[in-house]
Amino acid sequence: MTSRTDEALGYEQARDELIEVVRRLEAGGTTLEESLALWERGEELAKVCRRWLEGARARLDAALAEEEGTPGEE
Repeated sequence: MTSRTDEALGYEQARDELIEVVRRLEAGGTTLEESLALWERGEELAKVCRRWLEGARARLDAALAEEEGTPGEE
């Protein structure tokens, strides 16, 4: 479940935190419980990033469709 705080994260913030989560998981040295919590947080952050990227793609597609639909600009 994504929290309201996650919804307020910008793409770069979520990406940077996700990078840190991955770094900590790869480094090891955490308990199983800590590792599971990090994994869950990473999944949440990945969803935030995915939503941002999907939104950006939709905006680009809309802009391109609008540009293609504009007559007389060839």
